[in-house]
Amino acid sequence: MGNTDYRRFLAAPGDDGRPSTRGRVAIDPVKVEADAQVDGIFVLRTSLSMSALAVVLRDRKLLTVEQSFLAAKTLLATRRVFHRTDAAMRGHVFCTFLALVLRKDLLDRLVACGGAVPEWQCIIDDLLDLSAVEVDQDRRLALLRTAPRPTIDPICRALGIALPPVFQEVPTDKEAISADRWCGA
Repeated sequence: MGNTDYRRFLAAPGDDGRPSTRGRVAIDPVKVEADAQVDGIFVLRTSLSMSALAVVLRDRKLLTVEQSFLAAKTLLATRRVFHRTDAAMRGHVFCTFLALVLRKDLLDRLVACGGAVPEWQCIIDDLLDLSAVEVDQDRRLALLRTAPRPTIDPICRALGIALPPVFQEVPTDKEAISADRWCGA
């Protein structure tokens, strides 16, 4: 058996004092019962001169920090990054926490506005679907915006911003130059 966690519960052939003719391993109920006696108990070893309670509390704080990073990486869908310098690592941690703070602020504002708070993934998907397209037709340039999905309107109200209009004509220098040509200037 290659798995060391399970191997300790197995009895090899002939462990019970009887020769085995089959050569099969079996689960040893005595070893399973002995392990059940200490189930849920963990041991922390340290070389620091701290009380046992202080060590446990410090370990719990570390666990909380690790879970926060896991939540940040999961919620923000960030990938693993290998940094070469301490400054890059500090910058990455700063940006991750800044993103979490901004996310929490947005969700708090949505709660304060009342109504249902949408799932985070729905917010992300709807923001990714929001886009603008530049259209150039008959020497006229315009921006066309896609229609917002359901979570965009509550987000805009919570943040106090407005989306640009669906159709927006954009004046360009090309238009002025081409108008001069058409006028004979």
